[in-house]
Amino acid sequence: MLSEKNILVTGSSSGIGRQIAIDIGLNKGNPILTGRNIEKLEEICKLIIQEGAHPVYHQADLRNENEITDLVMSLPNLSGLVINAGIIDYTPVKFISKAKIDDIFLVNFTSNVILIKKLLEYKKINNNSSIVFIGSISSKLGVPGTSLYAASKAALTSFAKVLAIEVSAKKIRVNVLSPGLVTTDLTGNIRDKKSDGSEKDKNYPLGWGTTHNVANAVIFLLSDKSEWMTGTDIVIDGGFTLS
Repeated sequence: MLSEKNILVTGSSSGIGRQIAIDIGLNKGNPILTGRNIEKLEEICKLIIQEGAHPVYHQADLRNENEITDLVMSLPNLSGLVINAGIIDYTPVKFISKAKIDDIFLVNFTSNVILIKKLLEYKKINNNSSIVFIGSISSKLGVPGTSLYAASKAALTSFAKVLAIEVSAKKIRVNVLSPGLVTTDLTGNIRDKKSDGSEKDKNYPLGWGTTHNVANAVIFLLSDKSEWMTGTDIVIDGGFTLS
């Protein structure tokens, strides 16, 4: 389905990014993993190699612009890019600090913008490529404690829409996928606060999502089957926003 396409996945050492990288390999693409934990990156590459794919990894802390530059310079030309790196935060507004704002926006927004800018500057993204941003339904809701996380994801979504117009002449597609709650290491602590998770699940007609659910949608957006889609923000939330 991805026919030897070189596809960079940020934040691919765990959770959603990990599954996306694995599924790219399963669909005959060449996943390029990046993250801060080199042991996890090596482990995931070994798993993908066992499936007959040819992954590579680059350790990088995208909070550091020099490391972003080094990463970009080391890459082959890309036919796909998944912007997945990010952190979840739950801080009530009255406890927000400037340092907290800077930290959340640096990881979830600024570093991703700089990465895209440099990939375009160094002409690393092929014509007819696909860029997928992992957003969040939090950017569309008013969940207490999520103001900074929601705002950073909303900023990323707005950026993606403008980027879609600016690169359209090269037939580069840019779309956002906004998941609801997905069971990962990052969200596990939320479920742990409930006795059995049932109270939270009442809000999800189809239950909480899995990393496979998100990865399946990403593979579609990376493939040529989505060739007439750009500038969209697709909600994938098991029916949460129905209510």
